[in-house]
Amino acid sequence: MDSFITIRFKRKVAKRFQTFSKTHFKTHTETMEHMLDFFFYNEISPKEKLGPTGRTIETKLLKRINAVIAIMRDVEKTQTKPTAVMMQSLFEVYDAQNDVVEKKQVRFREKQNSTNTD
Repeated sequence: MDSFITIRFKRKVAKRFQTFSKTHFKTHTETMEHMLDFFFYNEISPKEKLGPTGRTIETKLLKRINAVIAIMRDVEKTQTKPTAVMMQSLFEVYDAQNDVVEKKQVRFREKQNSTNTD
């Protein structure tokens, strides 16, 4: 079995580490090994900022989505609905004109009965 060594930490930091260790790993040694491996393999320093967090990215994304929704609603109100109304009115006028033209043209005539009465 490996021997242990004592490292001095401030009480507040030690309590935080113990709480973290209990929730994620079986032992404090395993916790420290994984933490050190993480920084070593990813070639980062614990002092570095890793960039935006998931929450900030989500917030920015939701703002952009809301902006796109607002743009789409504006396009619908100012362009799509008025265009649809104009197209509908054009079709109604076209249908009305076709009805008038069809009424003027006689397509079929009744066949007159011609009986020979000799």
